[in-house]
Amino acid sequence: MEPLVSILIPAFNAERWIGDTIASALAQTWQRKEIIVVDDGSTDQTLSVVRQFASKEVSVATQTNQGAAAARNKAFSLCQGDYIQWLDADDLLAPDKIAKQVEALDRCRSNRTLLSSAWGRFIYRSHKADFTPTPLWCDLSPIEWLLRKWSQNLYMPPLTWLVSRELTEAAGPWNIRISLDDDGEYFCRVVRASDGIQFVPEARTFYRKGFDSLSCLSRSKKKLESQFLSLYLQVGYLRSVEDSERVRAACLAGLQAWLPVFYPERLDLVKQMEQLASILGGELASPQLSWKYAWIQRILGWTAAKQTQLYYNQCKSAALRSWDKIPFHLDKQNAPGRKSGP
Repeated sequence: MEPLVSILIPAFNAERWIGDTIASALAQTWQRKEIIVVDDGSTDQTLSVVRQFASKEVSVATQTNQGAAAARNKAFSLCQGDYIQWLDADDLLAPDKIAKQVEALDRCRSNRTLLSSAWGRFIYRSHKADFTPTPLWCDLSPIEWLLRKWSQNLYMPPLTWLVSRELTEAAGPWNIRISLDDDGEYFCRVVRASDGIQFVPEARTFYRKGFDSLSCLSRSKKKLESQFLSLYLQVGYLRSVEDSERVRAACLAGLQAWLPVFYPERLDLVKQMEQLASILGGELASPQLSWKYAWIQRILGWTAAKQTQLYYNQCKSAALRSWDKIPFHLDKQNAPGRKSGP
């Protein structure tokens, strides 16, 4: 029998995007599917939009606001699928994404083979998504995938994966203690529990660039603590697969890449990162800013230079969003009823 695929969507205050996200799930050419949306106590019109899609194929559940991890856990508890497709409330799937990955199942070693896909970043217009291959876009063993991710600070969004129920259950639930980078911690466990990653280049996904910046992260005590916890746990997971010199070097490289995010706002977490680096047999270098801000650092100090860099990046991001938003709305006006999805 053809496998049933569960498309699981956590949603919180996503009224702008959730309709197109559900539409991309419904448009999947793979027919044996169920879609479960869990509204995590939204305070906008998200639930109203979602309920318009309620049907035999689309189930809607609600809960008080507990975070994305708890919403995902609830969605999984309600699903019946042989395979799981995680989908955030602002992202999109190409119509044949799941079908292409299911076709690849014949090449998989077992039910614990993890299927990944190509992904492109976009803001408003998905047809302008930037698909930039990384060293993770190929077939890899679990340890090689984790080494590449950590040593080069790489990323694969949740929607790229297709995960068997067996592998999902082996990895365990999403960690509700982590509000930021919960996907990094979760899929580190999924990869560790797998017997390998099968990359399916024909399968395509569309990852919407976040509207939150690192400046927000630096100002949030809870988010910084969550990010540190995720990094700390992932180091442990990686070393549980292989505790070797190359693994420790990859962990050190990853910690070094994240160090500027915590400095100087959370020197307590910086100290813990330095202690972790010592356990790994190395040490972290002092965080460095881009050369463009070096003169500000010399005159006004590290904090002022970092804030200037964050403000510049925030303004640049806002300009790019505005630039993309104008033709997006023009497209909608010129083609009534046209979806913004792929």
